[in-house]
Amino acid sequence: MFSLESFVDLPLIWYGLIATAIFLYVLLDGFDLGVGILFPFAPSDSCRNRMMNSIAPFWDGNETWLVLGGGGLFAAFPLAYAILMPALYMPVILMLLGLIFRGVAFEFRFKATGKSRKFWEYSFHFGSLAATFMQGMVLGAFVQGVKVQGRSFAGGAFDWLNAYSVMVGMALVFGYALLGATWLIIKTDGITQDWARKCAGYVLGYVGIFLGLVSLSMPMMNTDVKALWFSLPNIFYLLPIPVSTFVMFVMIWRGLHKGKEYLPFFLSIGVFLTGYLGLGISLWPWLVPFNVSFRQAAAAPESQSFLLVGTAVMLPLVLGYVAYSYYVFRGKTSDEALY
Repeated sequence: MFSLESFVDLPLIWYGLIATAIFLYVLLDGFDLGVGILFPFAPSDSCRNRMMNSIAPFWDGNETWLVLGGGGLFAAFPLAYAILMPALYMPVILMLLGLIFRGVAFEFRFKATGKSRKFWEYSFHFGSLAATFMQGMVLGAFVQGVKVQGRSFAGGAFDWLNAYSVMVGMALVFGYALLGATWLIIKTDGITQDWARKCAGYVLGYVGIFLGLVSLSMPMMNTDVKALWFSLPNIFYLLPIPVSTFVMFVMIWRGLHKGKEYLPFFLSIGVFLTGYLGLGISLWPWLVPFNVSFRQAAAAPESQSFLLVGTAVMLPLVLGYVAYSYYVFRGKTSDEALY
């Protein structure tokens, strides 16, 4: 009898698919959350209209990857989901409320006038800010690990709230602001583009500082991570990651000052990619850091096989739709108040 699990490593495939979905969410929803973070600081209402129009065709579709990542974790690694969710209930709920509030504000601003328009503009900003900050809090709490006893979360309701998770939350705010600013450089021109270029140059320094602090804190908190990164010969194998990150920071800075449009955005994606790779290497093979590996958390092979067949059909359709939407709405945005 044919058995898919006999031919492929299902837990590893699902680990890669979920990691990829989360990374796509960080990048794609990251730039539109970044636009929301920068939104109230734009120099004029016309600029804010351009900012809204630059993400209007994409923002709700970008959140598809959050659903796929969370749903995939629940279906393919139910043990990890059962441990992590109780540990992170509060920041996850606050993140979702921020995303919902941002979505409502996005639509209501279209019809609002006068003072109510200002209210929804600030709601859009604070919803984006809250969602981003809480994502960083979730990440900070996740990489520190959670208390596990047997097959259940054994910690407290506020274990996620500490100085490190707050720092990661702030780091992600500046990181998304960089993605948002470099996205606006591509999608706008004139005053809006000049302002976005200045914003990108300003937040780039903060991104570098926070990235350094977050990266150096992990080895200090965990001896296994420290041994992985600073032992021989690993240090030589892993050195290209921080070196390439530094090179990309320099190239972003030069690209911003030389008037490049596409280069700063794609290099910012590269910075996120190297950070994500570094995080993945540090936490391998743990799905619940330092307690449960992805193989221990995997669902039954029959369940993963069944899910993989459906994913093989639906994932190309989703990717095709996303690629087509970005193609259709390519080019610069206007200042006509569509949103």
